[in-house]
Amino acid sequence: MSESQSLQYKRVVLKLSGESLAGSGGRGISGKEMSEIAGQIEQAHRSGCQIAIVIGGGNILRGAQFSGTNALVQEATAHYMGMLATVINSLAMQDAIEALGLDTRVMSAVPVDKIAETFIRRRAIRHLEKGRVIILAAGIGNPFVTTDTAAAQRALEIDADVVLKATRVDGVYSDDPEKNPHAVLYDRLTYREVNEKQLKVMDATAIALCQEHSKPILVFNFKKAGSIVQAISGKTVGTWIGAE
Repeated sequence: MSESQSLQYKRVVLKLSGESLAGSGGRGISGKEMSEIAGQIEQAHRSGCQIAIVIGGGNILRGAQFSGTNALVQEATAHYMGMLATVINSLAMQDAIEALGLDTRVMSAVPVDKIAETFIRRRAIRHLEKGRVIILAAGIGNPFVTTDTAAAQRALEIDADVVLKATRVDGVYSDDPEKNPHAVLYDRLTYREVNEKQLKVMDATAIALCQEHSKPILVFNFKKAGSIVQAISGKTVGTWIGAE
């Protein structure tokens, strides 16, 4: 694909979990994993797609680990700690992408002006228009809001065509495919079906935001070579979620 006219989606928000940057243990940051993801992002970008990335922080810290018996750290504080974990991941991903020759900007919802720009909607859109990959860190800057919801929120703010939810499985299944070999892979779902079937796609707030504003979600397996390019070109990949 050489021309942007071939793209189904010309501006996307790519949602990556923190664990996608880690090795098999799900913790820390793996150079190999980052290089593979960066390579796919580079391919998609060179095809003409404008890409904004939202990364979770679960490979470094999860707020839930401070609940229950480990309640010395308040839940809101734990969420802020998680935001900083996403900044760490974003800086690592920035270097991995720039190593391939692309221009990037990390934009944080929490001001950390020594290492990243503060997120400003118009500036983010301008970066995309200038051909830069932007990496949106620290969620939306508020506790009790997941990075899934941040991805949906930012997609609305920058007028992205779709939210690309990257996973390690081929899309949305009726059950956990790693535990149930008979789980069914869905090709297409409506927002209503996601809620009614209680499918673990994104959190309920993210789904509600996308539903209210008719913002489609594409859930796909980023571990398959070329999957991001396939996703933005409109080829059948993963599970498409949208209106009725």
